[in-house]
Amino acid sequence: MNLDFSPEELAFRDEVRAFIAENYPAQLRGKQDEGGDLSKEDFLSWHKVLAKKGWIAPAWPVEYGGPGWTATQRYIWSEETARADCIRIMPFGITMVGPVIYTFGTPEQKARFLPRILSGEDWWCQGYSEPGSGSDLASLRTRAVLSEDGSHYIVNGQKTWTTMAQHADWGFFLVRTNPDAKQQEGISFLLIDMKTPGITVRPIITLGGEHEVNEVFLEDVKVPVENRVYEENKGWTCAKFLLAHERTGIAGVAASKRGIERVRSIASSEMDGDRPLLANPFFRRKVAELEMDLTALEFTELRTLAGEAAGRGPGPESSVLKIKGSEIQQRITELALEAAGHYGAPYFRGFGEGDNEHPIGPDWAHHTAPSYFNMRKTTIYGGSNEIQRNIIAKMVLGL
Repeated sequence: MNLDFSPEELAFRDEVRAFIAENYPAQLRGKQDEGGDLSKEDFLSWHKVLAKKGWIAPAWPVEYGGPGWTATQRYIWSEETARADCIRIMPFGITMVGPVIYTFGTPEQKARFLPRILSGEDWWCQGYSEPGSGSDLASLRTRAVLSEDGSHYIVNGQKTWTTMAQHADWGFFLVRTNPDAKQQEGISFLLIDMKTPGITVRPIITLGGEHEVNEVFLEDVKVPVENRVYEENKGWTCAKFLLAHERTGIAGVAASKRGIERVRSIASSEMDGDRPLLANPFFRRKVAELEMDLTALEFTELRTLAGEAAGRGPGPESSVLKIKGSEIQQRITELALEAAGHYGAPYFRGFGEGDNEHPIGPDWAHHTAPSYFNMRKTTIYGGSNEIQRNIIAKMVLGL
């Protein structure tokens, strides 16, 4: 999409491009080019560069450490970081719990947690989903009981699909503090130090072979009452606020544009008989349909950004962004795997792992199957797409 930027906005775009070119960590770029697994330190290396510049939290208010960017500047930033293949900043601190804390937290909580989120000193994870309580999140069973002296909660329960919990210093957890109230009315929002005795993190290995998600068990975990955000039993208000921000970010328009560019490049060089794959009318039609859907999604994202700039928080349109954005991301990985053809087969989990076996085919094909598998999750996390359609039916259509 071609937008008419003002001279000031064009100058900002040039500044962003130059900054990325000069400051993106070289060792991180090397790992990305080689397709290596990224460590916590790799993610934090780019985070800390941006924190030093004051650009780590594009959407935060200036008074809490944000850069004061306009909606257009935030759009330019997302476009340029995707264009330069920068790794994403882990969203759990910056995009999720940070806005909850500066919106609902006490002055003491803001002073304690926000600077460390910005600096990267604290790595966060999200304790929402449980076995049996995924999209039906309000049915969660993890209990928090207030001590007799009112100084702390005792938390017991289990969370699952907890992304990057193996690296986390802190987690934000939804817990049930009133089992007798209606589901949404008996939940509280707690900030929990992941080093607290009683917390056990166990890995879940995904279909792509990655250790990205975990189970988290909490057994008699003591949490100071001052770590509760907002009122007791009113945590569902924080939860809905956070999920609206998460769903907006899940759209991933800029990254998907870059993904389609890669698919086009691959299909231009890979042969389908005696012609490039992109010359195949059936494959070319899939790419064209994907590009049209992404353009429509981008317009929706821009309207959402404009609404936020006018002082309106993300509403039911965040569900539209989540549905279409996640489906487009899946379709991109499907086309990449289709383009890889038989070169993708050795990288299905369990193949090609022997000491004497080496990757075959072009470098880009080596991770198409793991990426395809990994992206199956996008239509589930952040509230499944089926749940998002229910939200749209109720909030937009009035059904």
